[in-house]
Amino acid sequence: MNGDGVAAVPERAIPGGKTRDYKGLIKRGSTIADTGSRRPWRAGKRLRILRRPPLNRFPRPVPSALFTPLRLRGLELANRIVISPMCQYSATAGSADDWHLIHLGHLALGGAALLCVEATAVEAAGRITPGCLGLYSDANEASLERVVRTVRARSPIKLAVQLGHAGRKASSEVPWRGGRLIPAYRGGWRPVAPSALPHLPGEAAPEALDREGIERIRAAFAASASRAARLGFDALELHAAHGYLLHEFLSPVANRRDDAYGGALENRMRFPLEVFDAVRAAWPSDRPLGMRVSATDWVTGGWDLEQCVVFARELARRGCDWIDCSSGGVSPLQEIPLGPGYQVPFSRRIRAETGVRTIAVGLITEPQQAEAIVANGEADMVALGRAMLYDPRWAWHAAAALGATAHAPEQYWRCPPRAAGRVFGDTPIGMR
Repeated sequence: MNGDGVAAVPERAIPGGKTRDYKGLIKRGSTIADTGSRRPWRAGKRLRILRRPPLNRFPRPVPSALFTPLRLRGLELANRIVISPMCQYSATAGSADDWHLIHLGHLALGGAALLCVEATAVEAAGRITPGCLGLYSDANEASLERVVRTVRARSPIKLAVQLGHAGRKASSEVPWRGGRLIPAYRGGWRPVAPSALPHLPGEAAPEALDREGIERIRAAFAASASRAARLGFDALELHAAHGYLLHEFLSPVANRRDDAYGGALENRMRFPLEVFDAVRAAWPSDRPLGMRVSATDWVTGGWDLEQCVVFARELARRGCDWIDCSSGGVSPLQEIPLGPGYQVPFSRRIRAETGVRTIAVGLITEPQQAEAIVANGEADMVALGRAMLYDPRWAWHAAAALGATAHAPEQYWRCPPRAAGRVFGDTPIGMR
């Protein structure tokens, strides 16, 4: 309000090139007097052109694209924020424990739409480390059931699990112990791969898979998918990135086979596509199934975006519900140009050329950055990993920054600072 008690409103153009600021006008009955111009109008002079515009003539806030719902088959997501699967290296014989309950439980409270459980091995020999999660035994399934049940009791977040096989990168030390290959004599095991090529120079070569091994692992993926369905997971993602087994089959860096599973692109795609088909058949038809890919090896002569687009088309034809667009991991020779959103162009290209939904991932850390990715059609969802570990309430903070709302448990409704506004929506609080 100004000194005369008149509400301040925007300027409006007057025909003839003149403008008047509404805050300088006072309505008196059926007439309007100008109190703000240098040459005052005489009181009582009628000004037909100064009718106050209706409220709907002023621009309204544009809803946040990041916080719009998304439907994937029978799954409804509240927003476009995904918590990436992040290995914890804290399981025992593939089974989850209290750490997984705490880790996933606190991430589930932060307002994201979808929480994806870490890379989960389909057989014991497919674990990256001895501490990696698995879903290949009744004990594994029972331990994860407790985690899923507890999270569901306290959060509306949707749950996915990522199934994978480490291939030649299996039998590794945990990262905080160096991450190197553990030889059999120190409690490790011999990894398997498309070809007998070690990941690092000086390492022992993995065992090249024969047809029987390929069939065993394909069946293991389907069996783990059935276990995930029994556990009630809402969605499933297959891991074909970061130099693990399915990626190894795709990449000429790791695949030197001369049979139906190596050589030409069609042959290198064969096993990953067979796995997808087997899992899709075992997974309920109303639940979405996606795949994480490395869009490029970042190595000359390796897997690249052109080949990945072809692969994505084949997946889309088979009913893949999203492509999670990452990169690298198959070779120590990779040269990655790291920077904010450096993998977003892969998502944009795959989405544009295949029509399949995509997830953008990789150094997406700021709310406005994530908003632009979704609003500009570069991806349908954004996934955050390390940024979520650093700030488990990232989705709350993004909602506050973008003028949107995010879910929070009732116990936390009192926590937002005044500047965050109604970030949790209409949350009445009363105390005596």
